[in-house]
Amino acid sequence: MAAKKPGGKAGKTVTVVQIASPNRRPVIQEQTLIGLGLNKIGRQRTLEDTPAVRGMINRISHLVRVVDEKA
Repeated sequence: MAAKKPGGKAGKTVTVVQIASPNRRPVIQEQTLIGLGLNKIGRQRTLEDTPAVRGMINRISHLVRVVDEKA
């Protein structure tokens, strides 16, 4: 489990929505979607805004859309 931030405050979050199918794309892109918790068009997930999550979003930016970023 990830360590919680001091003070009990939640970190920044980012909400992503899947907008395209991973069909006919490299397997790694489908696996990245699954890693973000997405697997069907229209699904949304609110994730902690970390460099790892941002990197995953950048890798599949053509398949997802960032809807909301909260501090």
